[in-house]
This record gives sequence, structure tokens and C-alpha cells, in this order.
Amino acid sequence: MPESRTAPPESVAAQEHPTTGHRPTLRDQPTAAARPERRASSAPTWWVWAAAWPVTAVFVLSNAATPLYVLWQRDLGFSKGTLTVVFAFYIVGLLGSLLVCGVVSDRLGRKPVLLPALALALAACVIFATATTVAALIVARLFTGIAVGAVVSAGMAAVTDVAGPQRKRLAALLASCAMVFGAGLGPLLAGVLSQTLPAPTVTVFIVEMVLLATAVLAVLRMPVRRPTAPAKGAWMRVPGVPHGSRRHLALGIAVFAPGITATSFVLSLGPSLLAGLLGATNRIVSGAMAFAMFLAATGVQFAVQRMRRRTILTAGAVSTALSMVTLIVAVHASSVAALVASALLAGAGQGMGQLGGLSLLNSTVCPQRLAEANAALNVGGYVPAGLLPVTAGYLSDAVGLTAGATGFATVLMSLAVIGGLVVLAGHRRMPEPS
Repeated sequence: MPESRTAPPESVAAQEHPTTGHRPTLRDQPTAAARPERRASSAPTWWVWAAAWPVTAVFVLSNAATPLYVLWQRDLGFSKGTLTVVFAFYIVGLLGSLLVCGVVSDRLGRKPVLLPALALALAACVIFATATTVAALIVARLFTGIAVGAVVSAGMAAVTDVAGPQRKRLAALLASCAMVFGAGLGPLLAGVLSQTLPAPTVTVFIVEMVLLATAVLAVLRMPVRRPTAPAKGAWMRVPGVPHGSRRHLALGIAVFAPGITATSFVLSLGPSLLAGLLGATNRIVSGAMAFAMFLAATGVQFAVQRMRRRTILTAGAVSTALSMVTLIVAVHASSVAALVASALLAGAGQGMGQLGGLSLLNSTVCPQRLAEANAALNVGGYVPAGLLPVTAGYLSDAVGLTAGATGFATVLMSLAVIGGLVVLAGHRRMPEPS
């Protein structure tokens, strides 16, 4: 069935953006000769869902180690500070990957980025399953971060490519939900399998290798084309967006960054809080808490998808701030219920910040810069998500888990409030779907 062609865009050099008032320059947009034709996607809707599966499969690995850290701590004898460093090497790999993968994906296509990323994820599974040193855990986390950096740029852009211009809202929703659902499924699988089956630090990674193998098949069959006229510039650079979309990127980061930092804290130090402070040592409990956190992140996105972007982002900032208030209550009252409530609110905050940010970028960034734009959003989110939990981990070693968690929560609550105020101040320049 032949694809229908969309109408050619009007000259961007002659018109101002209807919501930002910015008059695009030739530097912001590709030349007429370089601008590829945009086609309506003929792929069936089920392929849009299938295109999101590799994102889910890799994100299952991203947090599968969460309930297992207490076992490695016991066997290898490392501190909470070292634990957060192991976690942070995932952020290091992810950020390094984002400097390259978004640009490479926009130039060479989605598959040349996704297939090596899946191979690296499979290698990480093997290293995790055979790890006997902290160095091995660091390498496995580093490989995992690189793979995740590839899928949050190329993988999420592939979902948008398969969906086509007419299904951008669905693409943003599925790409975002694939990420948070996979991130929650990983610790749940690890918690259940490690608690009920032999070889607690091995079984989950064997299961994950099967999931990644199916993701490889999905990528090989995915109906995406190589770019016909990619943008120019350096191959490795800090990812960014065209000038007219920078404000929208900043609005997304203002809410997404505190949200994902909150969930990163729960993933890195949540099991330690449950085991050391609250007395809950069952790994199914810590895995289920992480799963519930990301299930909240997934469900809230379906619940708010029809709302205005300003409302989504503001609600995300409020949810993250409330999560930190509840975290302070949890550590001072030694309350498992309050800690779970904090995790659910953190998940909702990340989910709404992520959906709002991706929706803004999908609606304002041209397709040949979309993977780079997704990378830019995630760089802005993962930098504080790597730094603040590590700081909290070493602070907890020095002054105690209660004081360390309280200090972290106070700082992050302030950042979430500032993010909400930034959204409220910039709402007049925020494009809304018709």
C-alpha cells in the first residue's frame, strides 16, 4: 500500500513560531535541499507498540540489580557510599552514550544504534551473573548505562518514526511508558526470582537475556528507514535542540530532572532504607516497591495524557515535592508505609515530567533532530540523578541514614518547587495540542 505524502511545510524563514514568537533562522533549520520529505506512516498501530518493546527490554535490565545490591554488599563487603558509586557508573555510561547516540541515530538510522546497544546489554547480563568483585559490578553497570543511553535517544525516536506525524501523541505516550514500565518490571522480577529460586544473583539475568533476544528480533523487523538527508555538525557533542525549542527543553528538564532524581534515590538506597532503617529484609518487598513506583509512573501518564502540558508538568513538580516530604516522614517515623507512599509519588513525578517533556519535544523538534532532542532531555535529567544520590550515600555513611536522607529530600524538594514555578512562569510560550 503506497504511503501518503504530507503537504510540504511552509517557509520557516518567513514566519514566526505561533507560540514562541521566535523567527527561525537558516541555522536553526536545514536548507530546503537538505530537508527530507515527511511521510505519513503506513505501519499498523501494533507496530508502534512493538517498536516500544526494545525500550522496555533494556530498561528491565537498568534496574534489575536493585534488590540484589544487599546480597552483593553482604558477600563483597562494600559500604553505602560504594553502592551509590556502582549505581552512578550507570549514569556515567548513560551520559557518555547520550553524547553520541542521539546524533549517530539521526544520521545513520535507528537500527545501527539499537543493535549494538542490545549486544552490550546482553554482555552486561553475563557480567552481572558472574560478578565476584565490585569492579565487575561497575563494568556491568557501565555497559547497562551505555545501552540505556542508546534506547532513550534512538529507541524512543524509533517509536515516533514508526508512528508517523499523525500519531505523535501515541508515540510520546508509548515511548515514555515503555521506559518507566521496564524500569519497574526489572526490580520486581529480580526480587521475586532471587527470593524464590536458587542462584539469586544469576536467574534474573538469564531471564533478561531472553527478553533482550526478543528485542533484537523486533529491531531487525522494525519498519524504519535510514535518514535521507541527516543534519550536519560534529558527531560527538552535548546534545541540544534547535533554537526555537530550547525553552521547551528547559521546561521539560525543570520537572523531569527532580522526578528522575527522586526515583534514582529510591532505586539506589531504597533497599538499604528498608533493610537497615525499617527492618524489612525480604527482597520481594524492595522489588515490589520499585515496581509499584514505576507502575505509578506508567499509570499516571495514561491518566493525564489528555490534559494540557502545563497542567501535566505542574502536577509532576508537585508530586515530586510531596514525595520528598513523605520521605522525611518515613525515615524519621521508621514507616514502611510512608516510604512506599514516597516512592509512588516519586514515580508519578517522574512519569508526568517525562511525558510533558517528550510531548513538547515531539511537537516542536524536526524529525532529523528528534533523537538528539530526546538525548538532551535525558542528559538534563540524569546529571542530577547521578550526583545527588551519590552525595546522599556518602553523607549517610558519615552522619547516618536518617540525616542523609533528610538532607537529600530537602534539597530535591526545593528543586521540584523551583521547577514548578518555572513551568508556571513560562506557560504562555508552551505549545498545547489542539
